[in-house]
Amino acid sequence: MGHHYRHIDMAERRQIMKLLERKVPLPQIAKIIGRHHSTIYRELRRNFFRDKYPEYSGWFPWTASEFARRRRRKQRKLERDRTLRVYVIDKLQQHWSPEQIAGRLKLYPTLEAQSGRVCSETIYRFVYDRRNRDMALYMLLAKRRRARRGLHGRKPRGSHIPLYCNINQRPENIANRETFGHWEADLVIFRREYGKANVTSLLERKSRYHIVIRNKDRHSVGVLGAIEQSLRGLPPQGRQTITFDRGTEFMAWRYLHQTVGIKSYFCDTASPYQKGSVENANGRLRRYLPLETNLAVVEDASLSEMARRMNNTPRQCLGYRTPSEVFQAELAQIPLP
Repeated sequence: MGHHYRHIDMAERRQIMKLLERKVPLPQIAKIIGRHHSTIYRELRRNFFRDKYPEYSGWFPWTASEFARRRRRKQRKLERDRTLRVYVIDKLQQHWSPEQIAGRLKLYPTLEAQSGRVCSETIYRFVYDRRNRDMALYMLLAKRRRARRGLHGRKPRGSHIPLYCNINQRPENIANRETFGHWEADLVIFRREYGKANVTSLLERKSRYHIVIRNKDRHSVGVLGAIEQSLRGLPPQGRQTITFDRGTEFMAWRYLHQTVGIKSYFCDTASPYQKGSVENANGRLRRYLPLETNLAVVEDASLSEMARRMNNTPRQCLGYRTPSEVFQAELAQIPLP
């Protein structure tokens, strides 16, 4: 079994210094401190201090540690490569995640940047490096805090949902995202002092294509009517089913089936994770529409721009293609009537 490499620390360097003063051979020093002999030779060679006065030259624990620290700092790619660093910061400001940036560079290295690739872990380390604290790059990430909120299910609903509409009855090919045209929906609400206006978050499961719809209130007929208007223009293969939670705002679900033939499924009580795609999309949408938003002052063009930006951001789950690219590709495969 291999061992994880560990850099030589100050305590070991002090021990090496004491053994060198006693004229102990280097192979013996390596055995005493539990290191390979090549590690000791490399340490003395790379961290040797050379002064203009030869009598002051030599290997010293303190200068050796400083040389090693500086060398590790120089190896950080985003500090060394200004072009790549500017590119990464620019994409973070466009609300791309580190995974999306790294994945896009891997997929299209010459299209996105000339500086080559960088992994997502390198980007995260750069964002959270204490030396970059003044840049506050962590504020550009979707989750701006390290501590995660607990998962709280919604309160149980008393509305009756037929058993054949339960999510357990949903075909396996929908759950596995094998087929196109299956949607999830949820409401994004805001503080009560700003009125009853809200937003319907509508997401196609396979492509992750996102539609944002404004509602004046939570009345079910209005909410479902707006969904019907948004999906009516799609071919039948592009609007086959939709999955809701058990909120009262979705109780007019039969309207969708009667008007455009969409079949509805419902999550179990207090189980929003069963429609995790739209819940994830809601988290992304909150970046633009936090809880304190007064929706009355947000124009429809702004809502469309939010959806456009999300749909044109590459996703790791799509092989770093964008939802728009996948959605249009799926539509193109549907034969014309």
